[in-house]
Order: sequence, then structure tokens, then C-alpha cells
Amino acid sequence: MKVAIYCRLSEEDRNKQSETDDSNSIQNQKTMLLQYSMEQGWELYNIYSDDDYTGADRRRPEFNRLLKDAENHKFDIILCKTQSRFTRELELVEKYIHGLFPIWGIRFISIVDNADTANKGNKKSRQINGLVNEWYLEDMSENIRSVLTNRRINGFHIGAFALYGYKKDPDQKGHLIIDEEAAVVVREVFTLFSQGYGKTAIARMLNDRGIPNPTEYKRLKGLRYQSPKTKNSTLWKYYAIADMLVNEIYIGNMVQGKYGSISYKTKQNKPRPKSEWYVVKGTHEPIIDQNLWNNVQNLIAQKAKPFSIGTIGIFARKARCANCGYIMRSAKNKGKHYLKCPNHHVAENACIGSFISVDRLERLVINELNNMISEYLDKDELEQNIEFCDNLNGQKARLTADIAAYKKKIADYSKGVRELYMDKVKGLISESDYVEMSKDFITDRERLERVLAESQNQLTIIEEKIIEGDNRRELIEQYTNLDHLNREIVEILIDYISVGKRIPGTRDVPIEIHWNF
Repeated sequence: MKVAIYCRLSEEDRNKQSETDDSNSIQNQKTMLLQYSMEQGWELYNIYSDDDYTGADRRRPEFNRLLKDAENHKFDIILCKTQSRFTRELELVEKYIHGLFPIWGIRFISIVDNADTANKGNKKSRQINGLVNEWYLEDMSENIRSVLTNRRINGFHIGAFALYGYKKDPDQKGHLIIDEEAAVVVREVFTLFSQGYGKTAIARMLNDRGIPNPTEYKRLKGLRYQSPKTKNSTLWKYYAIADMLVNEIYIGNMVQGKYGSISYKTKQNKPRPKSEWYVVKGTHEPIIDQNLWNNVQNLIAQKAKPFSIGTIGIFARKARCANCGYIMRSAKNKGKHYLKCPNHHVAENACIGSFISVDRLERLVINELNNMISEYLDKDELEQNIEFCDNLNGQKARLTADIAAYKKKIADYSKGVRELYMDKVKGLISESDYVEMSKDFITDRERLERVLAESQNQLTIIEEKIIEGDNRRELIEQYTNLDHLNREIVEILIDYISVGKRIPGTRDVPIEIHWNF
């Protein structure tokens, strides 16, 4: 019998030696479950461990990997310390423990609360545990929400990290004090903007001097700050400057609650209307004086233009730089509208600088659309469908092969980590040696898991297209003989457009259109 061990801890652990090291509580869970497995004579398949995740978080990476492997019957038993380690949601208890696991031939066991799906007599107790855990989640969420709302109303800072330019007061919880090193940069940004410098120009000036952006600054200060890893992530960008210039925290007002959670069952947040923000004035020392703030806000108001869906806005958030992948920004010069890469001017050699006029891009898109219309409407319907399906089946075959290779490589990395962990448990290697030796395995495995997830999503889309059939003919027939595009047409037809750099010696700009069909 092969057993899969699942461990989870939701609290922020303060005893970690490094970010890759498991918390003490996770180690204790693993030790207990490993010992139990050996006593039962079971073969260990894998250890799945989610640290710093709640029992209501359905996006737990190891939890979802466990479910996928269970569906593929890579093991026979799932072993946890308690049922709540697996999930605190009654819905998932019913869906997996009482529903899919028996269908998949998987036995679920939790040691402390004696849950065992092989024992039909304790199903009601498992359901009661699930209900109690569900109530616990809801009550805890409401209590936490009430406490946080009260603290926000009273002007206490409740975020995990202070805004750039400030730091948490070690002597007064919920109070911010000025971080003078970063505050110097904040004052310079406001001053430069008040003197007429643009946001991109300010970003470039800071980058040229090697000043780390707020995210990198936090990392350099040793804070465990996480943000999406993107290209040029250490650079100042237009958006960072724009957000800074309108943030009232810099004039001493505490502003919180800009985003709110959708449900206590998920970490996903959504923007809240400004009328629902919590704004308390005069809670901490300002970095920017009121006169400079008023001057900057007046300049921003003068430069602000309402979003247009006319000529300039038809490709809004649709055009991307082919080199760095960033959304291209609109610009205007001598009455003509252009799209340009925002990274080109933020730092030297940050990007090749994709650039194209809106008129030219519109003509290129219309020409490409007309070519497709001519191609597909002149083809025999049967021949077109055969070509379409052959193309998609080829893509499906390639993706399927890639997915199999990714899974094998991930399994190899997991096996390496598992063997290293068993060596650590047996005392053959030290804790520090285990951390150092497993770091590369874990990093490569996580990278491949992200690639695997994306490939599986692509495969699902392709399979859906094969089932649905080729609808391109019906779609493009609606858009014959176009002279101009509008925003509605672009939204319907185009996913995004990749724009390259002008070919030297010509006026040609290479583009790649990714259609919605």
C-alpha cells in the first residue's frame, strides 16, 4: 500500500531558519505521520506540504498536486494529522473524502481525530468535524474582520508592511514612523513632478542612479516581501511613480481598505469604491507638506484626460511589447497618436523600445483581417475543417508530450527532495545541509510546476476548440470590407497584439496578432 502524507500550517512561523525551511510544526507533523506509516508497513509515495496556508484556501499548491495525483491513483492512502489539516470546508469534505476518494479507490485517514474512510461507522463524525471546522472558519473570519475594521476606523495601520517611505513603529503597534532613507526619495519624486518632470522621466532618473524600487528596497532590508517576479522587477516604473503621487498616507492620513476579500474561503481580493475606504487624518508624521501636495494634485488634475474609446483607445491594453511583454502606453505627438513600450525610457537598455502609430497598427490589423477573410471564405468548407483539426491535433500532441516530460521531471525532483528528507530524518545529513542541497531541487520543481499548469490550461483550450469545431468562418464573415476599427470590434476579435521594433532602413514594424478564434 502506497501512502501520501499531507501536512499544512496556517500560522506565520517565526522559527524558520530560512524561507525554504519547513516550520517546526510542519516537521512535527511529518515525523508523526512517517512513524505511523512505518508502523503500518506502508510504502511512502510522497510528502505534500503547504506552509502558511489556511484550511479554506483552495489554491494551496501542494493540496492541488495531491488531488491530481490521487485522481491518477499514484497512491492508495492519504494520511493527515487531523481532518482540518486537509480542509476546513464541509463542501470539500463531501466532495473528496466522501465522494471522489472512494471512486478513485483512495482511503483517507487522519490520526488525531480517528477519521478513516475504511470505517463506514465514523462517517457521521467526519461530517460533524467538517461542519464544526466550517463554523470555525466563518466565526474566525467575522471576528477578524470586526477587529480589523475597528482598528482601521481608529487609524491603526494593520498591513503586513509599511508603505515605502515609512516603517512600523517598534514601540507602538499600528503606528507608522518615517524611514528617512526612503523618505528622501519620496520627497524628490514629489518635488521633481512639481517642477514639470514627467513620471517616466522621474523613473528613469531614479533607475540611472541605481536607486532600488520599493519592492527591491523591502527585500534589501530583509523583509519577506513577495511580489510577482517580472522582468526588470527591480526598476522604477511609471505606475509606481503615479501611485505614489496620489497616496494620502504621505501627508499623514491613514488610508486603508482599498481592496476587500470576496469571501472568507478565498484570498482573492477585489477593488472597493473610494466611498468605502477607511481614511483617518493626522495619524502619523507626514513626509510631504500640504503645499507641495496641493501643487502636485493640481498638476495631475490638469494633465488628466478621460479614457477614450475612439482612435487612441481602440488598442488599449491590447498591444504588448514583443521584447519585454509589457502593455504599451499611448502617446501623442503633433496631433498623431502612438503606442510605445513603457520600459524603453525607464532605464538604459531596459528594452528595445517597441513603437508604432495607432493609424499604422489599425491598417495592419485590417489588412490581416481582410487576408484571412479572403483565405477562409474562398476555401472549400470541408478542406478548411480538415486543416483546422489537423493543426489543433498537432498542437495537442506536442503539448501532451511536453506535459508528460514535465511530470516525469517533477517526479524526479520530488524523489530527490524526498530522499534528502529521509536522510535528514535518519540523521545522515544536517538540517543546514538538507536546506542547501534541496534548494535547487525545490526551485526547479516549482518552476516546472508553473510551466506544467500553463501547458495543461493550453491543452484544455485546444481540446475545447476541437470539440466545438472551427467557428472562424462565421465570425469573420461579420467583419468584411472594414475601413476602420472600433473598440468593440477589437475586443471581440483580438486577444492581444505583439509589437516589435521597426526594421532598420524601412518603415516596417513587425507585429503578431493573437486572435480570439
